[in-house]
Amino acid sequence: MTTTESNMVIKVVMPKLSLTMKEGSVGKWYKKEGEKVEKGEPIVEIISEKATYDLEAPASGVLRKIFVNEGEDAQVDALIAVITAPDEPFSETEIAQTPLIQAPKEALETEAEARILASPAAKRLAREHGVDLALVKGSGPDGRIVEEDVKRFVEESMGLMPKVREIISLSGYRKTSAERVSTSFRTAPHSTIMMSAEASKMVTLYEQFKISYTTIIVKAVAKALSENPMVNSTLDGEKIKVFEDINIGVAVATENGLVVPVISHADKKSLKEIDATIRDLTEKARHGKLKKEELSGGTFTVSNLGMYEVEFFTPIINPPEAAILGVGKLTKKPVEAADGKIEFKLYIGLSLSYDHRIVDGAPAAIFLQKVKYYLENPETLEA
Repeated sequence: MTTTESNMVIKVVMPKLSLTMKEGSVGKWYKKEGEKVEKGEPIVEIISEKATYDLEAPASGVLRKIFVNEGEDAQVDALIAVITAPDEPFSETEIAQTPLIQAPKEALETEAEARILASPAAKRLAREHGVDLALVKGSGPDGRIVEEDVKRFVEESMGLMPKVREIISLSGYRKTSAERVSTSFRTAPHSTIMMSAEASKMVTLYEQFKISYTTIIVKAVAKALSENPMVNSTLDGEKIKVFEDINIGVAVATENGLVVPVISHADKKSLKEIDATIRDLTEKARHGKLKKEELSGGTFTVSNLGMYEVEFFTPIINPPEAAILGVGKLTKKPVEAADGKIEFKLYIGLSLSYDHRIVDGAPAAIFLQKVKYYLENPETLEA
């Protein structure tokens, strides 16, 4: 949309940051109503898809009206603000077809709560203590539950109910993560296979070139995907789409939850390039500075829990992808040498979860064997 300094009313809408995003949250407004903004200047922090994103002003002007406040959610493409020219006449009724803005989740009552006759103070106290109001006997008119009823119930139940330390609103990162995990398990029949890879050569490469283990694993996965393209695919209705691009997401733990920045065209990058990209994306992820394009377009995900002493686990597929690789810790294991003696070697645990609608067990095992091969023979990674 082109804009001028007059006759200008610009809608700011909730951006769609990924193919699966349905709604986002407003974290913080950097500008107040009535303040001037410059085109390209960050005006609001958007929380979605397990990452924060600074939305920039689409035009220079004045931030005339904010429709979605901090902490509130809005559906994709919903109107969150309006920018106008400094002296532009403005009326909210002129904003046509404004999408519905959702209220903050913590302000909404469940159907069960709505059916129970209770004072607002009683409902608030019940939420704070995790009390089911259906279990509380009301002393008010018509059995209405008042605050004192909840207090008495809590006191009487001290020995029966666990004390609530903190209530964390399921919004932003955690809300999106919960929805994606639920969707993944509900729609994709997961199957997980595991194997170990001998890691002595990988450790030598790590020490020699000062690159991370994750870098080596991402490169090995990229090579294996290029030879087993069915694992690099997605289910679209009744069709399987096999991706040409190999874009590998790497799960990164942050204070606000898990984010999955994407290394685009990982198969075409060298080990050094992958390592530099991972370091850059990890730094941005931990500071909430990832861009939209750095969170989108993944075709496969790697989740490394080795630093937490985990050997094997069942990673959950990152929809709409077909598979995810879980990486465990390096572990010394006894093996029999050629001369019959027992020696200890380093092994790394690999756990592959895959969507059984797309990938069968044998192809999944062949893919994981390829990953194992490249990790055990890392000199072939740059070939």
